[in-house]
Amino acid sequence: MVKILSSLKGSLVKAALTMSLLSSFFLCLPSYALSQVTASVDKNPVMVNESIVLTVIADDDVDQRALDTSPLLADFIVGRTSFRSYSSSINFKTTLTSQWQIVLIARRTGKHTIPALTINSQKTAPISLVVLEKSDKDADQQDIFVTSTLSSSQTYVQQLFTLTLKLHFAVELKSGNLSEPSFPGAAIEKIGQDQQTSTIINGKRYRVIEQTYAITPQESGEFTIDAPVFSGDIMVASRGRSSFLSFAETKPVSVVGEPQSIKVLPIPLSYPPNTPWLPTEILTLHQEWPANEGEFTVGEPITRTITLTAAGLSKAQLPEIVMEHSKGFKVYPDQAQLHTNMTTDRLVSQKVQNFAIVPSQAGTFTLPELTVTWFNTVTNRTEQATLPAKEITVVAGENTLANNLAHNQNSAQTNQQNNGLNTIQPSQSAQNNDQGSATTVVATSDNTMQWLFLGLWLLTLILWLVHVIYLKRQYSTAPKRQVTNKPTSLSTGNAYQQLVNACKKNDASTALSLIIPWINQLIESDIIISKDSNNENKLVTNIAEVPTLINEQAFATALNDLQQHLYGKSAENGAPSWHGSALLAVITQINQKPNSDKNSPKWQLNP
Repeated sequence: MVKILSSLKGSLVKAALTMSLLSSFFLCLPSYALSQVTASVDKNPVMVNESIVLTVIADDDVDQRALDTSPLLADFIVGRTSFRSYSSSINFKTTLTSQWQIVLIARRTGKHTIPALTINSQKTAPISLVVLEKSDKDADQQDIFVTSTLSSSQTYVQQLFTLTLKLHFAVELKSGNLSEPSFPGAAIEKIGQDQQTSTIINGKRYRVIEQTYAITPQESGEFTIDAPVFSGDIMVASRGRSSFLSFAETKPVSVVGEPQSIKVLPIPLSYPPNTPWLPTEILTLHQEWPANEGEFTVGEPITRTITLTAAGLSKAQLPEIVMEHSKGFKVYPDQAQLHTNMTTDRLVSQKVQNFAIVPSQAGTFTLPELTVTWFNTVTNRTEQATLPAKEITVVAGENTLANNLAHNQNSAQTNQQNNGLNTIQPSQSAQNNDQGSATTVVATSDNTMQWLFLGLWLLTLILWLVHVIYLKRQYSTAPKRQVTNKPTSLSTGNAYQQLVNACKKNDASTALSLIIPWINQLIESDIIISKDSNNENKLVTNIAEVPTLINEQAFATALNDLQQHLYGKSAENGAPSWHGSALLAVITQINQKPNSDKNSPKWQLNP
């Protein structure tokens, strides 16, 4: 019994000792409860548009969103707000702190009051602030300031003007951001990259960061562009250590520039209706031709380059350059090239358009003039930029001349013989009227031409008879083959197979050069009917004749794409290569069409 009592007594003592230690531990712990909130500014008085830093400190770990800064908006521009919380321990006593730093810029001069701010039912004391007018001397001594300039204080609707922002600073920047301009109902685009320079103002050196914006107003009226605002951090020396062991610290700053006013005029009533509105100081048209612009050849592409240049217009505002089709030509426009450049605070835009012109027949042709209507904002008058009409001479190529001579030889001989017989009759009539020497000369010339054509005719007849005899022998000795109604794709010779290989290899140049030989073999095989006045096969001499023989839209489209790829400049500038699958499918279908007359021999003898 004694043992039980002594054991129970020891357990009670231990429990009491444990409770005493726990009570002492909890009593030593600090009680974290918000009890005080303070506010202070880094400078007072301040200059108008000069930034100050409002620091708010709470003696507890408080959520960042607990501070409401909306009461400051009445008299100040509220810039960037930074927040941090930290703890410190002195003599085993730990304290928690939350700190806000708010950048403020006074809107007006005079005496202002920073109102009390509330954090979890605790309030800061109000602060009286004096804002002074900025003098020229004070402006010269500023370490950081922002300026803004407009290229013009008056413009027309949809006329581009530029806004240039310059940040001047004589301190070391760690980071920062310059606000973009705001203009209601306008298209705003930044031009190029930031430019960094340096300058000296009243003996003080500044580094300058320059930004340029292109602004195109869409409505008329009077507008105000908001003042630019810079917010960032600058490097300052630490105040808590000696100069020998000092480290750099950052300080938040904000700077406000001056707002800009501009007047936007409407489109004049005198400007032609249904005409693109092009307000600019200057607009020009320029064209370039190949070196041999006086004379061109059928089937050979001509490159015409037209350049439109305008000041004060963006790339999107430049009008489309359209070249009208003319008889005897095919026009293939290339993709336009757009350029912009800033010169002396003026934006200059340029559109370069290349046209591939392919003559389809010989002769003299006139390209119509090209006109662009625009409004001169300097003289306030409507003007026109014009490229005058141009006359072009196109000659037939060597292949075209040879083919025409071969096909028209018989008809030319007949016409010349008839002309020779007709010239004799006037000579005889003239001989009866006048016995002069002129009659003898005319008669001698006509007799010579007659004998010449008679000799050519006899020579042609002999050659034709020899050819007929040769064909009879070949036909009589050739083995008899059963005529079938199979497609004649193999009868078109090597040109077809070479064209197929070129399409499979995506070889555009070779494919185009094989189109005419392949078409001529189809004509010779009677797959395509092309006859002249003597009912003989009329072969193709240039690519322009091909679409008239094959009346299929798929083939015309494939051929047009092939010419566009070869004649335009897009392929030279790195455009995707030509794919021959579309042309391959069409020529395969055309080549397999059955012969219109398979049951008769390829040649026939006249009785």
